[in-house]
Formats: sequence, C-alpha cells, structure tokens
Amino acid sequence: MRILRRKTKIIRIGNVSIGGNNPIAIQSMAKVKTACTEEAIRQIKELKEHGCDIVRLAVKDIQDAKALIKIKKSVSLPIVADIHFDWRLALASIDSGVDKIRLNPGNIYKKEQIREIAKAAKLSGIPIRVGLNSGSLRKLQAPRLSGRQASSKLQAISQMMVSEALNYINILEKFGFYDIVVSLKGSNLLDTIEAYQKMSKLCAYPFHLGVTASGTLSSGTIKSSIAIGALLLEGIGDTIRVSLTAKPCEEVKVARSILEALGLSRYGPEIISCPTCGRCEVDLVKIVQDLENKLNTQYPILNTSPMKIAVMGCVVNGPGEAKEADIGVAFGKKDGLLFKKGKVTRKVSFSDCAGILIKEIKSLVN
Repeated sequence: MRILRRKTKIIRIGNVSIGGNNPIAIQSMAKVKTACTEEAIRQIKELKEHGCDIVRLAVKDIQDAKALIKIKKSVSLPIVADIHFDWRLALASIDSGVDKIRLNPGNIYKKEQIREIAKAAKLSGIPIRVGLNSGSLRKLQAPRLSGRQASSKLQAISQMMVSEALNYINILEKFGFYDIVVSLKGSNLLDTIEAYQKMSKLCAYPFHLGVTASGTLSSGTIKSSIAIGALLLEGIGDTIRVSLTAKPCEEVKVARSILEALGLSRYGPEIISCPTCGRCEVDLVKIVQDLENKLNTQYPILNTSPMKIAVMGCVVNGPGEAKEADIGVAFGKKDGLLFKKGKVTRKVSFSDCAGILIKEIKSLVN
C-alpha cells in the first residue's frame, strides 16, 4: 500500500520545510517556563538528540518573550512561540527572532490585533499557525448536557473547529498573509479526525496534527496513534505533535514510532519481536527491553542507520523472521541462533544477547 500525500502549500519554519513532498516533521514542546532559559535550552537540545524537528515554547509574559532571544542563539531547532490571550506577546516574540507564531483563535480574535501580528510576521518572513483547540472554541458554550443533546453537541464540534479556522484564515488572507499552517485539535479523537478530514477539502495549507490533552504516556499514546495514524493513512498531515502528560522526549519517541509504523520515515533500527507464549523458554521481554535501552542511550550513533532487528523466542516463526531481518536472533531452549543478512553466523547465549546485537549493529553502521 502506498500513502498518497495531500497536496499542500510549502511553508518554511526556520531550517525546516513542511508541506508538499517534504518529510513529515516531528514537533514537541519545552515543558518549563520559557524565562528559565538554561532549563529550556537543555530540554530543546535533548529533544533534538531524540529526533525532534521543531519545538514550541509557551510565551506567557514579556519575560518569556525576551528570553527567546537567548534561546534562539543557543539552539539550532526552529522555535515556535505559543501565544494566548495577549496579542502583544506575539509581536515581542517576533522581535525576539522566533521562526513561527502559533495563535489560538479562541482567545486572540480581534481583527485589528490579528492585522498587526500578520504585518509583523510578514515583515519577518515567518509563518503563523492557526491553532484551534476544541476546549477554547468561542462558539462552544459548556453547559452540562446529557443523552441525545450531548451526542449532538459532540458531533458539532468538528464543524465548529472547521468554521472558526476558515474564518481566521480568511481574515489573515484579507491582510495579505498566506504563510499559514492549520491545526484542529480536539480531546476527542473522533472529533479531531473528522475536523481534519473536512478541512482537507477546503484549503491547501499544511496541517499540524495532534490530539489535545490526550492523557498519560499509555492512554495518550493510544489515542494519538489512532487519530494521527488514521489521518496520515489518508495522506493528511505535514507535521505532528503527540501531546502527552509525560517528559517531552517521550512525545518524540511516540511520534517517531507512528511514522515508522506507517513507513513514512525511518530513524534507526526497528526491533521486531514476538509477543512470547508457552513455547518461549527464555526471558525475551528482558532481552528486548535491554536492547531498546542500549539503543536509546547510544542515540544518535546507532539510530541514524535504518535496519531491521529481529528478536524471536521460539522456532515457529523465529528463524524465518530472523533470516529476513538485517540482524536477528531466534531462541530455542537456552541459546539462540544469530542471523546476519540472512545467514546463521553463530550461537548466542541469553545473557549476552543484547550486547552482541549492539556490536553487530555497530558493525553494519560502520
């Protein structure tokens, strides 16, 4: 199956281009106060090491906006200023040299304010993301509803997001601004999917995908993977952010996994491992976790070369999967057979397996 990407306008964010045939970019967000510059810089550099392409920072006050000057000088990732409520912070952030502005139509909506931001962004040559969140829709009043009323209300959220986004885009276009990115994030993944599907037929601007407030590392990964994955399969989406109540690098790891699973990107070794059953006579879970930890701690040395690593627990599918991988091991009772490029090279023990696989990966990389 081949995924046919939706045709969109190409937008440049710092040194990263999205839209068109450009690779889908991974975004995350620094999770400290932006004015705490040293901690923000540390997080951004860590995000880059894990494969993040673009990072967003919350700009809550003028101290945050001014701190962007130092941050921009200290990092290489494109910086997006996240602006809510106070339109003047967008102007201050542009003056500080950011690569993109995110505006929330739910709390910055006066035309004269939008005009001034668009004017400044155009002069600086940076794009604006029209960033809709279902929780801040101006049209959405929040009395508690039940039964059929609640269902009808939920079904209307996707259309509300689309209508509000189109209205905002029209305002920007009237002011001669066309470097626009769009996001339509709901906390309900079905609303999110439907909103993006509808919007994809109504404009040619690139989309930033995500599910807002998706939850913890476990539940948020599931919700985000379903919504983002479903849209990417339809060719919808040019940049993604997995929003998790977790450390920012966890968001990047999940985003990479989504893109890899769909064959849209390859960041490094892909581990293929069996789920184990009563036939497995070794602690395969320990081996795979050990291997994954070793790969993560040695990023980006090992994770720059795509390859398939198979770790299999029994003789049913093990030898076949291991043979098809670049490097693989298929275990029997205690020992396993090590395969390299389809050929058995030697036996390996359970206790040495992860370390041996790392050495073999390095040999292929070098």
